[in-house]
Amino acid sequence: MIGIIGGGLTGLALAHFLARRGVPHTLFEAENRPGGVIRSARVDGHLLECGPQRTRLVGSVGELVRELGLEDQVVTAPPGLPLLVYRRGKLRQVPFSPGDFVHSDLLSWPAKLRVLLEPFTRGPDDTERVAHFFTRKLGRAAYEDLVGPLYGGLYASDPADMVVGLSLGHVLRELGIGRSLLLPLLRRRGRISPPAACSFREGMQTLPTALYQHNQDNLRLGTPVRRLRRSADGFSAEWDGGELEMEQIVIATSAPAAAGLLSEIAPDAAERISRLMYNPLAVVHLHAATELVGLGYQVSLAEQLSTRGVTFNDSLFGRRGVYTAYLGGAKNPQVVERRDDEVAEIAVREFREVTGYEARPLAVARERMPAWDRSWAALEGLQLPPGAHLAANWESRPGIPGRLAQAKRLARLFAEGALPRAAPPLRLA
Repeated sequence: MIGIIGGGLTGLALAHFLARRGVPHTLFEAENRPGGVIRSARVDGHLLECGPQRTRLVGSVGELVRELGLEDQVVTAPPGLPLLVYRRGKLRQVPFSPGDFVHSDLLSWPAKLRVLLEPFTRGPDDTERVAHFFTRKLGRAAYEDLVGPLYGGLYASDPADMVVGLSLGHVLRELGIGRSLLLPLLRRRGRISPPAACSFREGMQTLPTALYQHNQDNLRLGTPVRRLRRSADGFSAEWDGGELEMEQIVIATSAPAAAGLLSEIAPDAAERISRLMYNPLAVVHLHAATELVGLGYQVSLAEQLSTRGVTFNDSLFGRRGVYTAYLGGAKNPQVVERRDDEVAEIAVREFREVTGYEARPLAVARERMPAWDRSWAALEGLQLPPGAHLAANWESRPGIPGRLAQAKRLARLFAEGALPRAAPPLRLA
């Protein structure tokens, strides 16, 4: 019996893939709904996303959509939508091809020429800060106005607090990037064409809900595991009014929850995991009548705004008048501590400053995102008891495709009996 603790996307996908392979399992989720950080809601008739706004229709996502029979629920963004950065009082388009780069007004000509020197700079050093890496490779302007906002925005982090070997190294390796960032791009004729951005007619929560409905016989909602202890056969999970023996467990929760669960069976690992930093974000849903077209915008690191970025749900999926603003993060965590009405007022004011359009707030939510900053050094060499495993967006590749890939890999290894009960120490670099 495999026990899965955590009913976010990773845990749900793992349960789904285990079921397909006939591996006995039980999943425990503390909340009364599945999905974890993926949450969709309707407010005043508008569909809002409180977690991820979209994903990409890569192979793993498309395959799961077909397995769950959700093909008619998928909505894709129009092709060619621009991504924008706010800098020097204007929204400026991010270049995704050599021609766009030449004509872009995001970077000055001296800054563009500095970028062209990148192939002559040395490769990444796992010990250097991400901000330093991008600055020495591409120049300060390209870092502050282009790469920094886009990369840091993924984690709501400050790249000056992120370390290459702990956060960026695995991304570079997956993309086949060694010494140079530009040369692999030029070999692909310079154009970046990612798979289509997609969501579902009733929001991203459609995906975890469908996973739950297909596998609910093995899932327990509203069942917070209060204690995890060692037993003769492996582990025992205890909850209010119940207990279950398991041979192996997979912890698919947030880092703070994982630290609590491991406190008795792996105190050293629990203490290390408890050191991981999460960045606070305020998510403000706005309604505005605009002529804006695009995926959304990020804010240059050189600008003094509380807003990190805004998603154009209106352009992406035809959700008329809906824009989602993200405030705070590592650069300005104090704003998240303010009252809802104050946070909403800041979002409205800065949306007006950046776009020139008036907006009204629809809802305010708060999220916490794994920072993937220097605190992740605490995971180096982390070791769990035999039979215990981690599967979460804070210990391996974040993002929906990454979560599905890890869940599928774990399910295959469990089914083949190839997953060692005594896992080797964790290595991030």
